[in-house]
Amino acid sequence: MPLGTLDRAPPPFFRQGPSALSKLAVCSALALFLMVADTRFKVMQPLRVVLAAVIYPVQWLALQPVNLLLGTSDYFSSLNAAQRSKEEAFKQLGLQSLRSNQVEQLTLENDRLRKLLDLRQRQQATGIAAQVLYDSADPFSRKVIIDKGLVNKVQEGSPVLDERGVLGQVTRVYPLVSEVTLITDRDHAIPVLNTRTGARGVAFGDTTTHADAMELRYMAANVDANVGDLLTTSGVDGVYPPGLPVARIEKVDRRVDAIFARIYCVPAALVSGASHVLVLASMAEQPPPRPVPEPPAPTRNKRGEVIKP
Repeated sequence: MPLGTLDRAPPPFFRQGPSALSKLAVCSALALFLMVADTRFKVMQPLRVVLAAVIYPVQWLALQPVNLLLGTSDYFSSLNAAQRSKEEAFKQLGLQSLRSNQVEQLTLENDRLRKLLDLRQRQQATGIAAQVLYDSADPFSRKVIIDKGLVNKVQEGSPVLDERGVLGQVTRVYPLVSEVTLITDRDHAIPVLNTRTGARGVAFGDTTTHADAMELRYMAANVDANVGDLLTTSGVDGVYPPGLPVARIEKVDRRVDAIFARIYCVPAALVSGASHVLVLASMAEQPPPRPVPEPPAPTRNKRGEVIKP
């Protein structure tokens, strides 16, 4: 075969196209153009919407095993938590039932002993439910504003409680609202009683350790006070009814060179998170119960005979 008849062009497999650098420049320019056009004119938004609609079923199918695994894990975790909560609730219910029976028995015994000793019965305080509106604007005091005032017969000096214990005392009363000074305020003091030892003291608001704290002051350095002791109202001030939870002892600092111990306490009430409170009538405003008049002694003559009126 003559050599002139052969095609001297290279076969298509070995043909050389544009160089790699040219392809990179073209692709970079196209990408830059698309980015600028999408940023300014949102030209790729319809395509993005179509792709999202097409890919969504695939994404949903791919996430189903993960969702199933997470749902199963959450189900068993919730089931275990519910069972633990149920057991704890039954336990607390049993304890509360036992305490309720004990309280009824102790109340009955207390009434009998008071009648036996001819002591005055304790007064039963009445209360008004109120809601905390907001904190006081003074950053250096611990006060809140409640939505009950003179219209609701709230009086100055009335104790304020929440579901856990003593919250504070009404210090100012307006027509529709009232100001309550919390027990953690530095100018507030409340007589307390250590339920374990029976020792009386005075608890003051104290913010040196942390925001919501109290200090049991003027207690001897060798006083019998331990961490965890419950302090309740003693009732000697005539303002707070006796037996209301006030605080628990958090720290006892005894110093050799000091006469008094530094006893730090944590309030029992939700001082920073209370939303609904109970305003009790002041004990000073409640009249004591009327004494039962005794029958007059019979009149007798010289012979000792009873003279009938």
